[in-house]
Order: sequence, then C-alpha cells, then structure tokens
Amino acid sequence: MPGHTPRSEPRWEVRQVRPDDPSVEPLLAGLMVEYSGRYPEWGGGADLDREPTTDWDPPDGAYIVILEDGETVAGGAFRRADATTAEFKRIWTSSAHRGRGLARRVLAELEQLAATRGYQRVYLTIGPRQPEARQLYLASGYTPLFDVDEHPTPFRNLPFEKALVAAP
Repeated sequence: MPGHTPRSEPRWEVRQVRPDDPSVEPLLAGLMVEYSGRYPEWGGGADLDREPTTDWDPPDGAYIVILEDGETVAGGAFRRADATTAEFKRIWTSSAHRGRGLARRVLAELEQLAATRGYQRVYLTIGPRQPEARQLYLASGYTPLFDVDEHPTPFRNLPFEKALVAAP
C-alpha cells in the first residue's frame, strides 16, 4: 500500500537477571502500585523490599523479566520453598501491556526454569482481590488449595500448587 509504513512486530526478550538488575525496578515499582491500590490495609507492597535478596539467587531461585524493545513489560521470580518445591512470587505485567499473553509467558518461563533446577512442584499465593491472577492460575493448570466456591475473606491469601514436568 503506497504511503503505508508497516508496523514492526514487538520484540520480546526473556532475560534471567539478578534482583538488583535495573530491569527489575519497573516490575517492583509496578507491584507496589498494584498492591497499594488493592490492599492499602496491608501496607501495599511494603514487604517487597524486606525479603533477603539471596532467596532469589541461582541455583535455588531466579528472577526473569520480559523486555519489549528494551522496556520491562513483565516478569516474575521464584525461590526455594523446600527441596522439591519452588515458590513463585512477584509475577507482574505492566498495566499498559496486559491482555497480550505476557503473564502466561512468564509462568511458562518460570515453570521451565524451575523444572530444569530440579523442582517438582510450584506453590504460590495471591491476595483475595486479584481475580485476574486467580483466573490465570486456574486456566494454567494450577490446583487451588482453597474452596473456589467460598468467597475469600479480605485478609486471607489464596494458595495454589502445580506439579512440574521433569526437564529433559
């Protein structure tokens, strides 16, 4: 078409990083905003900076970010819960980039990485005011460890688990 400039496809890059990498900052800042809005009575995301950073270091843990054209648009992390279980935390997608499958991509990347590290199971929790996350985990094969028909109480986290497929 004359005069039409084709729109370039976004370039997603999945990168494993250290918790202090600058690409993690937008993820943590985004989570703080999200948690503060949804859970002001819990102090928002104030606990994000209280956990020891060594929890996330390889080989027991990992941080990943998804970059699009150099911008952090999604990410997540895991740490060791026990010898066979990885705990997923800090899974986030930028509000400007939701609805594009990035959260599913983060989950898939974290699951694959955790399996290659020898974990057999994933455990995670979400707050009661995260219906999008609840749907994501249910649709992604996670088993709720709570009664899905019961209305969640305002101060109770909702736990999920999933068995991991052994890495080749």
